[in-house]
Amino acid sequence: MGERKNVYSEEIKRKVIEMKLSKKYTNKQIMNELGIRNVTQIKVWMKWYRDGEEHRLSQPIGKQYSFGKGPEGLSEIDQLKRQVNHLEIKNQILLKVPGNRKELEPEIVIQLVNSLKKQYPVKLICECIGVPRATYYRWVQKSWEPTELEQLIIDICQSLKYRVGHRMVKKMLKGDHHILVNRNTVQRIMQKYKIQCRVKPKRKSKIAGESKCVVPNLLEQNFKAESPNQKWVTDITYLPFGESIMYLSTIMDLYNNEIVAYQVSHTQGVELVLDTLKTACNGRETKGLILHSDQGSQYTSYAFQGLAEEKGIITSMSRKGNCFDNAVIESFHSTIKSEEFYTHQKMRLTNSIVLEKVESYMYYYNYIRPFSKLNCLSPVQFREKAA
Repeated sequence: MGERKNVYSEEIKRKVIEMKLSKKYTNKQIMNELGIRNVTQIKVWMKWYRDGEEHRLSQPIGKQYSFGKGPEGLSEIDQLKRQVNHLEIKNQILLKVPGNRKELEPEIVIQLVNSLKKQYPVKLICECIGVPRATYYRWVQKSWEPTELEQLIIDICQSLKYRVGHRMVKKMLKGDHHILVNRNTVQRIMQKYKIQCRVKPKRKSKIAGESKCVVPNLLEQNFKAESPNQKWVTDITYLPFGESIMYLSTIMDLYNNEIVAYQVSHTQGVELVLDTLKTACNGRETKGLILHSDQGSQYTSYAFQGLAEEKGIITSMSRKGNCFDNAVIESFHSTIKSEEFYTHQKMRLTNSIVLEKVESYMYYYNYIRPFSKLNCLSPVQFREKAA
């Protein structure tokens, strides 16, 4: 006949817990004083206490029951009291559940259970929020913290204000951090943390203005330059984001895509493009430089053509109504709108804020934004390195 297991009263179990919490007694001292034969018993009772399962201290040997549902030996009144207590605890848990429980994500469930499991059993918490306990433990086994690679990609996207795509991030990982990774992996991580590049809206077609002084297309869609100040492209775009529509005139150097000059005005007259060209020519050698534009009335004006000739610049123009002949500067204007303005299109901006944003973006574009064609360097970094 086997040896009968030791039976300890609820009072002894609670006394053990009280002595352990006082931190004045060792396990051996508690065992000697209260007649506990196995130190495992003390560990089990303390676990029940930490897990919020103190109800188990009163259950007989071999008799386990759910929290709130007492042993069969309890009176009907005692069982009703336990059930009422059980419902009150469930209500307290539900008050701490944020939003719609059906939309709880694994990270939120884990955080919630961790904050409550010292007060209530994990099974009860999972039951209240409608998540199986097995599912909760499966989620716990997985790591929801970003891996080293994921955190690196997040940092890259944050530093560039989420303005680059997964292909550029892949190249930066390889060039700056010497990490080889498939672009699909980078794309999946960016999608997981919702840090994808903002999608550019399609550009609406525009009608070319009347011509006064049209010159041939010398560029012929050859957007490569061997040195600075060899080929420039220019265009005007509108900025409908402030209190009134403003116009941005820009000149770009095709050698490194650097913006060499820009002007913002409330009108799109000839003075706008003249001021832009004067700014671009200031301190630069422009003799023999090719300046390409569309056939807008500002560029076909005799004033603009005369200033260009005075500076030794050879003008070139796109075919009428053909935006592809000036695609690089067209693309830049699309980029500044999508990256700096379209994400805030629901915000009401003042004209001064629009000007600040343009200035801030021009600095970012020239000094910080990486380009694939420039070995993941910014335009200014590429020019300085080449020099």
